[in-house]
Amino acid sequence: MNNPVLSRRELNRALLQRQQLLRREPGSVAELVERLVGLQAQAPLAAYVALWSRLEDFDPAGLSELMTERKAVRASLMRATIHLVTADDCVLLWRLVHPVADRGLRGAFGKQLAGADIDAVVAYGTDLLSREPYSRSRLRDVLGERWPDWDATAMAYAVSYLTGTVQVTPRGVWGETGPAALQTIESWLGRSPVADPSIDALVLRYLAAFGPASVADVQQWSGLTKLREVVDRLRPGLRVYADEDGRELFDVPDGPLPDGETPAPVRFLPEYDNLLLSHADRRRVNPAGRPVPLPPGNGAAMGTVLIDGDYAADWRHHRGADPSLKVITHGPITADARDAVQAEATELLTLIGSKDTPVVVTDR
Repeated sequence: MNNPVLSRRELNRALLQRQQLLRREPGSVAELVERLVGLQAQAPLAAYVALWSRLEDFDPAGLSELMTERKAVRASLMRATIHLVTADDCVLLWRLVHPVADRGLRGAFGKQLAGADIDAVVAYGTDLLSREPYSRSRLRDVLGERWPDWDATAMAYAVSYLTGTVQVTPRGVWGETGPAALQTIESWLGRSPVADPSIDALVLRYLAAFGPASVADVQQWSGLTKLREVVDRLRPGLRVYADEDGRELFDVPDGPLPDGETPAPVRFLPEYDNLLLSHADRRRVNPAGRPVPLPPGNGAAMGTVLIDGDYAADWRHHRGADPSLKVITHGPITADARDAVQAEATELLTLIGSKDTPVVVTDR
């Protein structure tokens, strides 16, 4: 094969442009969330920071309105993890990624569920969640009372994994709080998941938002396996490249490929940002191979920092008697980069309602 070789730097800039991180652009929240095939959102408020870093003049009220009007939802989808998606994508994606949830359940709770009638448990749980929202703990209690001889926690997870659900508002709404309560997709959105969605279309959307990428990359992002045959079926309509290690990379015909020396501004990312989690080979944005922090919490309080396009620092907002926004770099940075970090951090503090908080930048 003599496929054109793309350097790490070129792959970095391609990803940043497609993720709208080379410059903030105008546009609607819903359109961007759909173009990026959702945003990682285990931390309920993380998506607000992700959108602020990507959209010009982003107002959190725009996303909150979409969620309260049920036009956007947080649901367990790719990799069986919580993503913020539009309602249209929620009903489109669920059946495609359902095998990931099924595999995850059996891997995590197979022993505990041995001997249980999973179909009966899921059917009963689905009926409950179609009527009103349930927290997983409440669901566990109800299921445990009905089937006392089976593991109640495992049964609750079986329902949440295998029934298409969303986490209902007010959880995930800016400035509000609420429990992680589940309801079925059908009851919350008023429509059922698409019966026969196209896996080919999903792969093409991934490549448009994250490419050029390998088959392993697509599988890492989605959690699905055996996608080689899908990519091979699409191959005649794709551009094919290689990375510096000779791996075959695929791309949509119109995917932008900016020059590797295109300037990349400092960007603050939230907990669990898609940029750092959606490739098997993460060196395009994480050349040092550092573990990506996966902290618990409500979101919009900590995350990672891109400097010249690379994951080069971590940030955390400290509240309380001595508030600060602390940025710890992974090594020395230039004076210009330090100034850019300070400026971007100041804007982030305005977003999260703490604009007079001092910014402290230190080197690890």
